[in-house]
Amino acid sequence: MTAASESLPHLEKGHAGPHEAHEDIRQYLMFDPKPRGEMNAMVMESMLTTSWKFWVVFGILAFLVATCFIYAWGYMIAEGLWVAGVMRPSYWGIFLVNTVFWIGISHAGTFISAILRVFKAEFRRPFTRAAELMTTFGLIQAGASIFMHLGRVWLAYWLFPIPNVRQLWPNFHSPLMWDLLAITTYILGSTMYLFLPLIPDLAMARDRSTGWRKTFYKILALGFRGTEGEWTHLHTAMNFFAFAIIPVMFSVHTIVSWDFAMAMRPGWSSTVFGPYFVLGALHSGMGAVAVVLFIMRVTMKHMDYFLRAEHFDALGKLMLIVSFAYSYFFFNDYIVQWYGGDRWTDTLLHWLEEGPMAWMFYQLIFLNIALPWLTLWNKKIRQTPWLLALIGLLINLGMYWERYLIVPVMLTINRMPFTWKLYEPRIEIFLTIGTFSLFLLFYLAASRLIPLIPVWEVQEGQMAHSLRKVGKTHLPSVSEVDLTMQ
Repeated sequence: MTAASESLPHLEKGHAGPHEAHEDIRQYLMFDPKPRGEMNAMVMESMLTTSWKFWVVFGILAFLVATCFIYAWGYMIAEGLWVAGVMRPSYWGIFLVNTVFWIGISHAGTFISAILRVFKAEFRRPFTRAAELMTTFGLIQAGASIFMHLGRVWLAYWLFPIPNVRQLWPNFHSPLMWDLLAITTYILGSTMYLFLPLIPDLAMARDRSTGWRKTFYKILALGFRGTEGEWTHLHTAMNFFAFAIIPVMFSVHTIVSWDFAMAMRPGWSSTVFGPYFVLGALHSGMGAVAVVLFIMRVTMKHMDYFLRAEHFDALGKLMLIVSFAYSYFFFNDYIVQWYGGDRWTDTLLHWLEEGPMAWMFYQLIFLNIALPWLTLWNKKIRQTPWLLALIGLLINLGMYWERYLIVPVMLTINRMPFTWKLYEPRIEIFLTIGTFSLFLLFYLAASRLIPLIPVWEVQEGQMAHSLRKVGKTHLPSVSEVDLTMQ
């Protein structure tokens, strides 16, 4: 019996007839099937339908990318890093805050798609692609933030171990090298994992398109025709990447945490930074997925059929569970450092509690810990899309404050008091707006170029779930599906 049937008490007790049971169970996507052609048409219509509001938002985002991303970055390259606020003692500013934040956002796609696929969680089916796109687009922003931090970005090839006349070799002790290897590995693996389940839907779009779209989808679909051998190879590759990408996901943010934990800085010398960063990434990623799903549901046609209250409810439960684990490591990190008795660490902790950035410290505790605990236990809140999206947005605000405190603020308090100076961002603010605008612009373009709903996965789940007659009632069951019949 599936998880969906466990939430239907009247079915278990046999108090309802077959027609009444069938009516009630149709609230779940897996038990409310539509013909494959109709679902394909719904997804294609959502891609091809654009209003003037879409183009207004697209134009605003394109303007922000042109000014706050391209022009601001070009100005910083021409003038030098002195136009930014990074200086002694905070040599790592918002650039590294954005890097950690965007890598955290990218974890949502791998967690939802790979881990839930491995555990065969059925509720993941309609929104795996939306989460996978977050992984790729988030990693692009993380990489861009690192290149901004480099300053002389045209010398980035020095990071690669290639022979050169000047005998300049990468310093593998540098955190920049760790980030280069980790992010490059993750973005290549996650992009391939995004592309594999996209192939059948690209083939569907190819067969339903004309003009340049048909040529575009024909190239990307790689000649997929849905034969038995193609389905077998596709599922084998997806299972391989699902198991391979999970350890990569955990290792990437662990390596990012080592950028800080390997130093002897007060506030950074922590043995729990690895799991603390990974859980923080999942915390922000889950919240970002809730926001994206809500936007998809209210702005794209027919999305209310694919994205239902059950999906927001399951996502809210995941957010609550992750918030519990994150809370443990958050307090563990501060308590262990406090018990260490280091003079400068104590000074830093008191400065966080009573200093000029105390408002940020208390706000992140409320947004990251108190808010999920006070709200996500309630099923009505979890099943209300706009409320869950608002909670997810506030969680991401709290997680951004947390990364801000870890990077530039904790660099302020060191063992040389004469260097203490509060970090004041300058052009980084505009570049941050630019990265967020570019992320949204990518998503907006993707919503009109590729199917955001994996139709074949939804149909696969609907075929696997069927009503079988037991006595005088109908109960849901899960059966093996012959994929060649699609």
